[in-house]
Amino acid sequence: MTQKSANTVWHPATINRADREKLHQHKSVILWFTGLSGSGKSTLAHAVEEHLHKAGISTMVLDGDNVRHGLCSDLEFSDRDRVENIRRIGELAKLMAEAGIITLSAFISPFKADRDVARKLMLPGDFLEIYCQCPIETCEQRDVKGLYKKARAGEIPFFTGIGSPYEAPENPELVINTHELSLEESVVKVLNLLGQQGIIKPGL
Repeated sequence: MTQKSANTVWHPATINRADREKLHQHKSVILWFTGLSGSGKSTLAHAVEEHLHKAGISTMVLDGDNVRHGLCSDLEFSDRDRVENIRRIGELAKLMAEAGIITLSAFISPFKADRDVARKLMLPGDFLEIYCQCPIETCEQRDVKGLYKKARAGEIPFFTGIGSPYEAPENPELVINTHELSLEESVVKVLNLLGQQGIIKPGL
């Protein structure tokens, strides 16, 4: 986004990301979980975080609903507001990476262009896109929040998968078929990815 004010000047930090990673004793990275509502993004992100936390790794989950209670409470669910929502999350996740922690971002983030913008904020290898693939029929059967029912009734006009499109990732770092795998199996796949990328010790 273009800086609107000419009176703001970037202040260089004396402590950098490498210093913070050394303090945490592990590398930082952004795990970007994307998928339809009900595909298991938040459940998986929190399960992975729990495993990493027990291993002494510094983490933070950015959950779609939770963020809309604060940082993005002024946004609705129009396409324009969805774009702004993901822009803000991308910038926040970038700050988290600079802080030297592993950030698990769980958002529908339905538009490919917006996910690409978030990816481009980071250096290569710092943004790992995890597609929680699940048929909309299964997501709708789960309907843990009752949102699909409301969307079908016309109460939520821009609901992803019904009133608004979801653009599936073309080349994510990881695809997890959450309708076929157990939560434990899905967690192992994410941990294996982190090990392969050198973020954590393999087999942690």
